[in-house]
Amino acid sequence: MIIYGLDTCPICQKARKALEAAGKDFNFRDVRAEPLSEAELTELIVEFGDRLVDRKTNDYRALNQWLKNSEAEAQISAKPKVMARPVIRDGNKFYLGWDKAIQEALFLD
Repeated sequence: MIIYGLDTCPICQKARKALEAAGKDFNFRDVRAEPLSEAELTELIVEFGDRLVDRKTNDYRALNQWLKNSEAEAQISAKPKVMARPVIRDGNKFYLGWDKAIQEALFLD
């Protein structure tokens, strides 16, 4: 299992703590410190589309107009903090966020 997120993201921290407490084995990857490769980003965009960009954040609002009108891939490449998070990859399954349905899906495995 891989969690893509930010070290400073409170939701990512909650997910990590819950998964650790449940004894789940995972790797955490801070997308600012270690940006997604083009192939990884493409795979996530195919899975989630525009939902991969969190348009509610100050970081998104701070993007210039050209980037706001660009594809999600360009936005995340330019400013990794605009990626919605956490993104969790569990084998061939992908999850976006940390809501009750995702928690149940991960803890039932």
